[in-house]
Formats: sequence, C-alpha cells, structure tokens
Amino acid sequence: MNTVLPLTEARNKFPKLVDDVSKTFAQVTITRKGKPEAILISKEEYDALIDSLEILSSKQSMASLKRAKNDVKAGRVKPLKDVMVALKL
Repeated sequence: MNTVLPLTEARNKFPKLVDDVSKTFAQVTITRKGKPEAILISKEEYDALIDSLEILSSKQSMASLKRAKNDVKAGRVKPLKDVMVALKL
C-alpha cells in the first residue's frame, strides 16, 4: 500500500506513519507543493532493497544466478526433500 501525504500532514502523523510502515510494509510518499519528495519505508524493506542492489551490481552474483537458472531449465536440480534426506537433516 502506498499512501501519499503532503509534508505538513506527514510531519503531524510521523510517529503513526513509522509504526504503520514498520508493521505493514506500507510505503508513504511525502509530497511538497504536490510533488513527490521522499518515501518512507520500513528498515527491513530498505535493507532488502540494498541487498538486492548489491546482488544485482555484482558480476559474480549475477553469473551464479544465471548458472542456477540454466540448471533449473536443464533439469539439473533435486527436490528439497531429497537434498535434506541426503544431508540427513
């Protein structure tokens, strides 16, 4: 859910907005003079975005993901249940 609020209203509701985004992963777009200026998101969502950016910017990670995708397409995978049995988990 993405709520759009003017800066003045966001300022007045800030504690509640922080609670809302941290509990529901909602996003709040804060506007100034009708134009989007900032986005309020949870720390957890922010961390996930940063992790994703780091993976996407890593040539090594992207190559690994491409190999994994090719393995799936070629059928070179095992069901999780079989792997857990083989690892005695």
